[in-house]
Amino acid sequence: MSDIITVGLDLAKNVFQVHGADGTGRAALRKKLRRAQVLEFFSQLPSCVVAMEACGGAHFWGREISKLGHEVRLIPPAYVKPFVKRQKNDAADAEAICEAALRPTMRFVPVKSEETQGATMVFRVRESLIRQRSQAINALRGHLSEFGQVVPQGAVVSRKWWKFKGGVISG
Repeated sequence: MSDIITVGLDLAKNVFQVHGADGTGRAALRKKLRRAQVLEFFSQLPSCVVAMEACGGAHFWGREISKLGHEVRLIPPAYVKPFVKRQKNDAADAEAICEAALRPTMRFVPVKSEETQGATMVFRVRESLIRQRSQAINALRGHLSEFGQVVPQGAVVSRKWWKFKGGVISG
């Protein structure tokens, strides 16, 4: 395994697929790993480039694998897709990730820190809550219009309208 310079890692929920290539780009390793085996496997592997698709969980695994001395590269999934040679499965994806990482002009996504990832998560949850609030207000406006009640648009205006009506709907 000492001749492996690039590893393509296809992330999954339980079983991860590993594809290792030597300096010429030939396959030197093909292996399935369970989630609990991943860090142990990479701790025994000499330092190399480990490439993954930038997807859910990739930043976590990128941070953990880089702590073991490997250079981690995250590739956008759209850039990996052209390198899949045969039917889509985990082994073919791992090979495609490895091949894409070997390209000199490939663009990579930086691994996010926990702080950056947390801030992004808070922002996305807030956006989701605002969208859900708007959907609920619009649904309520639609239902009230069936009873002849016209409620102005907007969360603040709707709240004022509701207080003005005393929280009671009357015809």
